[in-house]
Amino acid sequence: MGTWDIGHFDNDTAADFAGELDEAAPGERVELVRAALERAARGPEYLDGDEGVAAVAAAALVAAQCPGGPAVTTAYGPDEPIPALPAGLRPLAVAALDRVVAEESESAELWEESGSGPAWRQGIRALREVLAQGVPAGAGAAEGQLRFVADQ
Repeated sequence: MGTWDIGHFDNDTAADFAGELDEAAPGERVELVRAALERAARGPEYLDGDEGVAAVAAAALVAAQCPGGPAVTTAYGPDEPIPALPAGLRPLAVAALDRVVAEESESAELWEESGSGPAWRQGIRALREVLAQGVPAGAGAAEGQLRFVADQ
């Protein structure tokens, strides 16, 4: 995977995901975001790096539509507008991010090995905080994982 920075779209896989969204019909974009989040949140025990990267990009798009959420302004994000995403994607995005930073995640392993793990985790934590606003407790991942995200 080509990675040039710690931003949510600053790697080949996330940029490809943005391109896939741009090429999709407007009515299919919500489902592509949902599918990326579901693959990470509900996938096998060990999370593949590409699936984790796509989930982070999808979560960034969901967070951008939340009150106070950070806009996706990178040139590597989607060029085409993302339709209004259902608020029901927030808990799924929280669960996906919790899996991305978990011990059984290739993305987490690679970032730790690179030495940029703490900065990367801070970016994930900021996304998660926006997404978790208004999400009932327990709707995302297990409570122990919230502590893991915050403490790392």
